[in-house]
Amino acid sequence: MNSSDPTFPTRRAARAEAERRATAAIPIAEADSGPRRSTFEEHVPSDQPLTRRARRDEESPRTALGALLLRRRLAVAAAGIVVVAACAVAIGAAATGGRQDAAGPANAAGADAVAVVQGPPAVPAEGLPVPTLAAAPAAATPCDNPAFTAALAAKDDGAAIAAAGGGAKFRDAVASGIAPCVSLSDPTHQWVVVNKQRPYDPVDWRPDDLVMPDGVRALEQSAMRSSAAKALSSLVRAADDAGAGEIGYLSAFRSYATQQETYAGRVAVGGVEAADRESARAGYSEHQSGMAVDIVPCSGSCGSLDDIAGSSQGAWVRDHAWEYGFIVRYVDGQESVSGYEPEAWHLRYIGPELAQAYHDGGYSTLEAFFNLPAAPTY
Repeated sequence: MNSSDPTFPTRRAARAEAERRATAAIPIAEADSGPRRSTFEEHVPSDQPLTRRARRDEESPRTALGALLLRRRLAVAAAGIVVVAACAVAIGAAATGGRQDAAGPANAAGADAVAVVQGPPAVPAEGLPVPTLAAAPAAATPCDNPAFTAALAAKDDGAAIAAAGGGAKFRDAVASGIAPCVSLSDPTHQWVVVNKQRPYDPVDWRPDDLVMPDGVRALEQSAMRSSAAKALSSLVRAADDAGAGEIGYLSAFRSYATQQETYAGRVAVGGVEAADRESARAGYSEHQSGMAVDIVPCSGSCGSLDDIAGSSQGAWVRDHAWEYGFIVRYVDGQESVSGYEPEAWHLRYIGPELAQAYHDGGYSTLEAFFNLPAAPTY
């Protein structure tokens, strides 16, 4: 009989039930206060010793009972061993079942099963291998581009920005610090940043390509650098063609000496604190770069600087100046960064490529555009 016999479970159950009933039918003496005498002893005088046969006959029921109990205990122990063995086989089969291959079930109980029981392999004497991480490639920089550095040396700002991939990429490279060959302090470039923390070097620097803007009404003889002058002429014509009205200007380039006089006049009127909020000290003014201009609205005669903000010319400039390379340098709400009160009339030329990146990026100050510290005070 084996476990593959379909009647095996039924036979085993029947046999177990028969053994249970046979055992239950055997009377088991209950313990009392004294020894129980056998029936034979009742007919034998107490003063006569039992014969060997009589003693054997008396002990035979007890011996049979003990043997039966022993057999039951051995049967239970054997059943427990069978159950434990069956569980071990089932666990081993489950652990190796997913790794059986074409070799069949015998292969599942091979080296893989032993490895599962014994645990992970020992660490080799030379240690575990250490992964090697490849170094991240260095960020590309315009300073490694010969065309870019050649344009910088030639002071051709437009060509340099084009070699960098355009205004936005040029700005990103400079603002992130990966273009150290670009100086934001060099006043010969249109991207120079001048504020209360960034004076000219030398302090009385003066551009050498100043010209008067063509076709623009000037309220005083004040020139601009040639690239900025041409751009202002184009802006003024475009505004007039669009029906916004005529735009003139009050002041453009102011030398170091002229700015000394301008600032001193402001101090005389309102004191140093008020002067510093609306006028730059000599050596710190954007007008000295030759790329800043103060515009006014004109209609027959020209109005004042304060008139530009509410005029049609001022509205057109706010929307379209960037198309010609200009930004409104000092806007409302940015005094803590730029250092100056809003000046709707103060335009600063930075070139069409950078002006578009400035406009598209939603910037309000050159400090933020180039990721520079705020400069509210000297």
